[in-house]
This record gives sequence, C-alpha cells and structure tokens, in this order.
Amino acid sequence: MIAYKKGAHVRLVSRNGVDHTSRFQNIATAVSKLSARTLVLDGEVAVFDEQLRSRFEWLREPDPNAAATPPLLMVFDILYHGGRDLTARPLRDRRARLEDVVAGNELVFPVRRLAPKGLPAWQQVIERGYEGYVAKDESSAYEGGATRRWLKVKQKGWTIGDERWRRRISVAPRA
Repeated sequence: MIAYKKGAHVRLVSRNGVDHTSRFQNIATAVSKLSARTLVLDGEVAVFDEQLRSRFEWLREPDPNAAATPPLLMVFDILYHGGRDLTARPLRDRRARLEDVVAGNELVFPVRRLAPKGLPAWQQVIERGYEGYVAKDESSAYEGGATRRWLKVKQKGWTIGDERWRRRISVAPRA
C-alpha cells in the first residue's frame, strides 16, 4: 500500500492501483495527522492478534471471537517527505526519517526491526512465532518490487504457495 499525503488530502493505493482510501478511512485520517505537509510512504495494512502476529486474512474475514488490533499501516519505507525525493538515499537514513515522521501515531507504525544479523534475527522469528522476515541492505537506495538488495525469508509451510516471492528461502523450524 502506498500512502500519498499532500496537505490534509490522503490517498491509500495498492500496488495494482486500487484506491483503498475509503476502505481504510481511519488509517487515511491517521496519515493526514502526520506533521509532514507532503509525504509518500510504502507499507502494508495489517491486523495483529493478541500475540502481535500479523493476520492478513482477518482483513478479509475478521474473526469475531479473536482479540485483534484495528487495521494498521505498517510502513516499510519513506519515499518522499517535505518536498524531497528520498529514494536515492540509503535505507538507514530513510528509516531514521520514517521513525521520526510516524512517532506517536496510533495507526501508522514503522515495521518491526529484528536483530541486525541474519541468524539472531531468524532466532527471533522462531521464538516469536512470526511468518518470517525481510533482510535488506541498509546502504541501498529504494527500489520498488523485488530486488537483489533484499531477501524474504519465511518459515516453511507458513502460507500456501505464493509465487510473487521468487527469491524466497523457506526453512523448517527447529524442533
């Protein structure tokens, strides 16, 4: 989901061009309250269960008996801020700016960060029961879509075949 903000006007648009602003009006309102006059954020809408695991299926079919967060915008990256294109800047700089921009918002959050090295990060995935993680090169410029500068690593069998992620490594959890 790409969030576009210009003044108080916000649009939430999926990667395939569908406008979801009215569907996620609370998120659009939350983005409109961010202090930046102009802003473009790259993220995804998610719902989390009581153990803070993402439950994307609950966006389509909420479980009325489960404790869950409202839909939240989990932001991967900030592409444009205050009249400046940030896509050529290193991820580490964009991440720092992103954290400042969304600080204190109740429905817009930067994605969680795990340990900076692969194996300790994978251990956190296993311990916390997460689906997986995306490893990114902190010196990289922004590139939309799949790129060689990041790698999505998922637990084996977490989801039914998703061929969008061709460069995925699936591993079985340790017993």
